[in-house]
Amino acid sequence: MSQNQTNVTNVDERELSKQIEDLLVARNLRGMKTVQPALPSGYYLRAARTLYKCKGHVLIGTGFPVVDTFETDGPVGAIALYKALEALGATPVIVCGPPVSQALMAEYRVHEIRVGEHTERELEAFQALYNYNPDAVLSIERPGQAADGGYYNMRGESISARTACFDTFVNHAKCPTIGIGDGGNEIGMGNITEALKDLDIHAASTQVDELLIADVSNWGAYGLIAFFSLWSGRDLLGEIKPLEILEYLSGLGSVDGVTRENELTEDGLPVEEGKSVIAGLRALIGYKD
Repeated sequence: MSQNQTNVTNVDERELSKQIEDLLVARNLRGMKTVQPALPSGYYLRAARTLYKCKGHVLIGTGFPVVDTFETDGPVGAIALYKALEALGATPVIVCGPPVSQALMAEYRVHEIRVGEHTERELEAFQALYNYNPDAVLSIERPGQAADGGYYNMRGESISARTACFDTFVNHAKCPTIGIGDGGNEIGMGNITEALKDLDIHAASTQVDELLIADVSNWGAYGLIAFFSLWSGRDLLGEIKPLEILEYLSGLGSVDGVTRENELTEDGLPVEEGKSVIAGLRALIGYKD
C-alpha cells in the first residue's frame, strides 16, 4: 500500500467495478448511461483482470480520423494504458494508421496499418497477430465497421477513406479482446446493437469479448488503471498527466473530435474534466491527495 493510500484490504471488487462503471457514464454525454443496462455489471473488473495478467504483447488500437488528422480522444487513453501496462511488465504496442501512427512512433512502439479500403486487410491482421502473438487486443476509440461495412463519425459522415481497419485484428485474435467506446460507432459496440437503436448514430457491428463504455473513451482507460493501481499498490492513476499528454498530441497536430480545433480538450471538454474523473477514481480505491 502506497503512502497516500488508505486501507483497501477489504474491497468488494464487484461493487468497486459497479461504482467505476457508474462514475464513468454519470454525465451521459452521448447516451452511454442510457445503454449501460445492456452490459452485465463488472465489465471493468473483468477486463482489468485480463490485462493485469498480461506479460507479453498487448495490442492497443486507437486513432479516430477527424478531417485530415486525428482526435485527442483515444490516443490520450491509449498512452496512459501503454505506460501503465509497461509498468506492470507487459509490452504494449499501439496499432493505428497514419497520420497518428507517424506522430507517435518516435516515442512509442507503433504498428502501422494501412488507411482506406484495400484487399489486404485480413492479411495485414493475420501477419501482425502471428508476429506479436498478443496476450490481449484492446481497442480504444477506434471506428468500428457498421453493418454495411463502412465507417462513420458522430455526425453520420462516412470516414471509410480515412480509416485504417482494426476490426480484422479484433475479429481474428486468438486472445481476449476488449473494446472501449463512448458513442456507439466504435469497435465493440456490436455487443449491444439492440440497445443502440435509439441513438442517432451509425452503430458499429464489430464485437469484442468485453465492451467498456464511458462518457469519454479516454476515461475508460482510467477505469482500468484504477484496478491496476489497487492491485499493484502503485498509484498508477496519480501518474497520469492528461494535460501533458494533450500538449504532446497537440504539438503533433491533434484536434478535438467535437470542435475539430487544435486545442487542449477532449470531446469538447476541458482537461479539468478528465482530471476530475481521475480524482474520483483515486478516491474510490482509497487514495487521497
